[in-house]
Amino acid sequence: MMKKHGLFIAILAALSLTAFTVQELWILDRPHSELGFSITHLGISDISGTFDDFEATIESSETDFSDAHVEAVIQVASINTNNSYRDDHLKGPDFFEVERYPLITFKSKNVKRVGEGKFKLSGELTVKDITKNVDMDMWYRGTVENPQNQKTTAGIKLSGTIKRSDFNIGTKYPEAMLSEEVHLDINAEYQKK
Repeated sequence: MMKKHGLFIAILAALSLTAFTVQELWILDRPHSELGFSITHLGISDISGTFDDFEATIESSETDFSDAHVEAVIQVASINTNNSYRDDHLKGPDFFEVERYPLITFKSKNVKRVGEGKFKLSGELTVKDITKNVDMDMWYRGTVENPQNQKTTAGIKLSGTIKRSDFNIGTKYPEAMLSEEVHLDINAEYQKK
């Protein structure tokens, strides 16, 4: 009887623990999200652009996303710098080689709180089949009910810097022409599924 009682308590404890760690799935609200980047040209000005076709999800059991797991897939051919000649060049063999490497992916591995609503998000970024660990600053900007569709919506901002040489992007262009560092700036809204 004692063994059965102990087993029953253990099962209840396990179920209670599971109830408090249910992962919620959040889906990107694409029309209200932007994935931007910028790079310095000739050491004197910044050129910016976006990737206009991307998807991302977040799984988290915490309301402040302090245990967030983020995954994203970017269609490289959607690169947009408001100059079609430059965009075609970036899609070609000097830079992204879109026909051979059509996707950029990101999968987070760890999130660490650094302040109120502020986190350091670490994960694996894959560009041109090269995977590197990257760290990004993540800012959880709050959760509201969207008055247009009544969906629970969360705002997340991500920013960080990567080195283009880590991914063999534009290797024949020296830093005097294009900066080694590329700054990423992502503003996104996610809706609870």
